[in-house]
Amino acid sequence: MAQKRLILESPLLEIMTSRFCQQLIENHQDFSESVILGLQPRGIHLAERIARELSVIISKEIPIGYIDATFFRDDFRRRESPLVPNKTHVPFIIENKKVILVDDVMATGRMVRAALDAMTAFGRPKLVELLVLINRQYNRDLPIEPDYVGMSVNTAEGQKVQVEWKEQGFDGDRIWLVG
Repeated sequence: MAQKRLILESPLLEIMTSRFCQQLIENHQDFSESVILGLQPRGIHLAERIARELSVIISKEIPIGYIDATFFRDDFRRRESPLVPNKTHVPFIIENKKVILVDDVMATGRMVRAALDAMTAFGRPKLVELLVLINRQYNRDLPIEPDYVGMSVNTAEGQKVQVEWKEQGFDGDRIWLVG
């Protein structure tokens, strides 16, 4: 039986979200040249929360979209069971925009690489920054590092980070180390 250890829950998660917003405002000012893209499936929940809070702080609607990188993954055809794609919804062109790519957990870097490939269908961004709630250290297969990190977690082989969002039907927001 796998061990499950709680590593983060509310209200610390709300504090991290507020910190992300302050950092983003410092770097993107009024967001006139910036957009947020949540990486499907679970990065969209954090992206929505950040966009909502930013909108309140700067009194302006923040452009937000969702991107699914399923078909751009390098292991797409190597799986025994097929991957089920999620919805991509990018209601704007990202040409010459500063894109903040948001995901819940950063592990190997392969999903981020796939998302970068998927984004090219919507234009060539001026800049791409990566924001992750949890940065799993010692798991990177590709030299990709996030620009904004909520928390770094040391994980061993066989361990994973499980994020539970209220938006997914859980009774609260919790992040677990499983393995």
